[in-house]
Amino acid sequence: MTVPANALAFQKEFPVTDEVLAKLQTYADLLVKWQAKINLVGPDTIPNLWSRHILDSAQLAPLIQPAARVVDIGSGAGFPGLVLAIVLKEQGIDLHVVESDQRKCAFMREVNRVCEAGATIHTARIEALDSLQADIITSRALASLDKLLEFADIHRLSTGKSLFLKGKRWREELTQAQKSWKIEVTEHPSCTELAGCILELKNATKL
Repeated sequence: MTVPANALAFQKEFPVTDEVLAKLQTYADLLVKWQAKINLVGPDTIPNLWSRHILDSAQLAPLIQPAARVVDIGSGAGFPGLVLAIVLKEQGIDLHVVESDQRKCAFMREVNRVCEAGATIHTARIEALDSLQADIITSRALASLDKLLEFADIHRLSTGKSLFLKGKRWREELTQAQKSWKIEVTEHPSCTELAGCILELKNATKL
């Protein structure tokens, strides 16, 4: 089988085994197939699927310790949650995704099954679930940082942290959130968006 150029470009940027790459390719193929019937992601992002969604999600992996319980909130089509489940499976992470849209959850269940990702999928509103006691909360393109911190507070252990992928307005969101939250912040540059940022947040306490 010939590996598509965009998958090879991903592997050059983010080294993974050929087995993991094949599973990510299956994920991408399923997304394109389902997208024809269900609006899983913005249609204009499909041509750049590998960079816009898969690499963007995978870049969180180095910030996640082995065997951690990771809860991805507002997962949508599984970004970053299912990508992390596939990439980090051999490290024994316990990956949970939370999404209220039943059709998107049906898609994620199919990806989870076919790619043997081993994730647990919760079809529910974030605030309706009992605490999932996460070591790490992840999220991408869900809500403002202030709102994300509220959601994370429900499901994160007091010793845990949050990893949020944020776009060009991240500084503004952080300034706003710090009016209501005391947070230990580490900023990591995004490899997919020059003006974007990965915010690593610890010891978040409501003021």
